[in-house]
Amino acid sequence: MTGVRATPVASSVMWQLTSAIRFYPWGSRTVIPELLGQPSPAERPHAELWMGAHPDDPSRLDDGRSLDTAIAEEAERLLGPAVVERFGPRLPFLVKVLAADTPLSLQAHPTMEQAAAGYAAEEAAGIPHDDPTRTFKDPWHKPELLLALTTFEALCGFRPVEESLHCLAKLQVPELKPTIAALARGGLRAAIPQLLALSGKRRAALVEAVASKAATFVAAHDPEFINTYRWAAALAESYPGDAGVVISLMCNHLKLAPGEAVFLPAGNLHAYLSGAGVEVMASSDNVLRGGLTRKHVDLAALIEVLDFSDGRIPVLHPVLGPGGLRYRVPVEDFDLTRVELDDQAGTLTTRGPQVLLCTEGRAVLAAADGELVLEKGQSAFVPAGAPVSARGPALLFRTTTNLRG
Repeated sequence: MTGVRATPVASSVMWQLTSAIRFYPWGSRTVIPELLGQPSPAERPHAELWMGAHPDDPSRLDDGRSLDTAIAEEAERLLGPAVVERFGPRLPFLVKVLAADTPLSLQAHPTMEQAAAGYAAEEAAGIPHDDPTRTFKDPWHKPELLLALTTFEALCGFRPVEESLHCLAKLQVPELKPTIAALARGGLRAAIPQLLALSGKRRAALVEAVASKAATFVAAHDPEFINTYRWAAALAESYPGDAGVVISLMCNHLKLAPGEAVFLPAGNLHAYLSGAGVEVMASSDNVLRGGLTRKHVDLAALIEVLDFSDGRIPVLHPVLGPGGLRYRVPVEDFDLTRVELDDQAGTLTTRGPQVLLCTEGRAVLAAADGELVLEKGQSAFVPAGAPVSARGPALLFRTTTNLRG
């Protein structure tokens, strides 16, 4: 793990952040290094840049403190009374730049109640936080928003059941008959556990047959379900025998253009396939994996948190709001705005704390006691209610809370 180094500033109402980079095999060797002005391609894949106060990888302020430590010491000043009253003395959101060259695991996240119960149970059982079989890393939920910086592909939620039945039946794979029957009889709540419970040998034979037949449709340029089949064949190459390959056939396939976004509530089964984006979420690291991974899979916990409802997942487009283009989400933990700055100063003051990320140009933040310059790839923390303005030209992504009133 390394960090993005910060340049010290004198202001007492805004701080540049030094933030951690996480290196996972699915990451990109170019996107995050180029954003940060580092040599590209990098020697190892840069998967995520974390900006926030999550205790696993908190950003650091230029006075040497970690952001979570600073908040613990000055919660009311940094977060504001409303945030402390609603969320306690903790920053309720986490901001990431995510860059995927290969697919992430098929996964879902718990509700607040499920997270609290799961965390308490594993704490009582004495399972260490760094144990690879640990499922709940903290007692918080993790709804999230992914805003595409490049073309971004993902599996998000279950497509309509009738469509899934057609997608599976079209392959004419005999090994799929039990899954099709379970889906037709009992819906997704019957079909998904049936797949996950298959023995290793039966599962491997099923996945191989599905991938082989899917590849034939792709080779024949059959347009119906072609992206779904293409990804199923590709996923089977990386994860042979993984039930997630078959489950992917029952998921919505989204292809986001830059500037488009998707919101993923608790229980939504999803997998990011490729592309780069700004990811904003409730500050949690709870991930329940269901496939397309070599990490621990807790099937019982996954089935308990999964939302088995089916239907389209809407693509989010921003609406004009205070300071820029705002991506509306139905949670209070976070709020994301795309701010295009010109050379005229505009206010960025909000009631809640802010994390500001510069992805293009050069942003100059101004407060009563000084200025802070954010170059491309740099970020800053601004306390609740702090009177701050900004000028560019630059592109900023501003994350704050979504508390009303």
